[in-house]
Amino acid sequence: MEQLLRDTYVEINLDNIAYNMKNIKKMVGENVKIAAVLKADAYGHGAVEVAGTVMENGADYIAVATLNEALEIRERFHDYRILIMGFTPDRLLEYVVKNDITQTIFSLRQARLLSELGIKYNKLPVVHIKYDTGFNRLGFRDCTESIEEIASIANIENINVEGIFSHLALAGREEDERQYNRFIAAIDELRKRGIDFKYKHIEDSISAVDYPEYRLNMIRPGAIIYGIKGFHYGHLDLKQALTFKTRISHVKEISEGEGVSYDYLWRAQRKSIIGTIPIGYADGYPRSLSNKGFVTVHGKKAPIAGLICMDQLMVDLTDIPEAKEGDEVIVYSNGENNTMDLNTMAILAGTNKNEIISRISRRVPRVYIKNGEVFKIIDYVK
Repeated sequence: MEQLLRDTYVEINLDNIAYNMKNIKKMVGENVKIAAVLKADAYGHGAVEVAGTVMENGADYIAVATLNEALEIRERFHDYRILIMGFTPDRLLEYVVKNDITQTIFSLRQARLLSELGIKYNKLPVVHIKYDTGFNRLGFRDCTESIEEIASIANIENINVEGIFSHLALAGREEDERQYNRFIAAIDELRKRGIDFKYKHIEDSISAVDYPEYRLNMIRPGAIIYGIKGFHYGHLDLKQALTFKTRISHVKEISEGEGVSYDYLWRAQRKSIIGTIPIGYADGYPRSLSNKGFVTVHGKKAPIAGLICMDQLMVDLTDIPEAKEGDEVIVYSNGENNTMDLNTMAILAGTNKNEIISRISRRVPRVYIKNGEVFKIIDYVK
């Protein structure tokens, strides 16, 4: 086994990801396909390593946001079906075609260009149409002109218009229903013109659990693959896959009144023990948790003391006198055994859970657990 070059790392349990995928598949049944969302390096878990696990446990497609994310997975997995959900500029579409990647489009211009590239490279480009039902991010506007343009795309030679999708804003049941009905109305209008799609999808993780009636024949789960719960009305049994760990690098005693870190925004109210741990905001730990967050040492909470630095942060170990250099620190986990859970962390940091995990930087090694054992270590920076 490769040796870790840092005490700071994330542990990723692929057994838990497999467990989650099986439960997602059980939830939706055999008639609903799964496009597993591995964008943002699989929400910080490592897309290439996670891809095999999701495909082996119920996924039919890999979904990413960008071309470079798609190419990273394609380099390892030549046969996986990969969908780019975001925009790819015209000048880069030849990479999509040459590498047999499914592209999201929302213009007649790009459809024609893809058709031309397909002829050039002797390929049949596959596309999914993005239809905007109110999110106002990407996609054809919900109007008659868009229906006509999509119909024109469907009639272009040498292009496979495989799917159509939209995205709920999750602004409440009433608005979600309105968006869904707009999407269905657009599909019905296209069907009247003799156009149908193999895949129709509008649901992400939250909506796939909350609204069984909107699943159509494909869903795009993201956070729930990794055991992150954000749903409100439904239920799905999940296991969190990621735990962030490090070790104490230094311990010192300071006197009452002494300050810690920049600007001395934390001062000791008593004689204190301060521990330094080698993780900072450059590793993806939110600086906004300065003087608010905590880590876990020996099953006890150690509050963050002072401003979080780029590479290090300090914690108050005064009430954990047994703590010493080299001891394991749980930076965050699933909330068990006094660990910081992602929901609490996100609230304290003023963000959401997905940002917390997707911001983990590539200088943090990933340690993968499979069949209950460490089987691989990925260190991007060495």
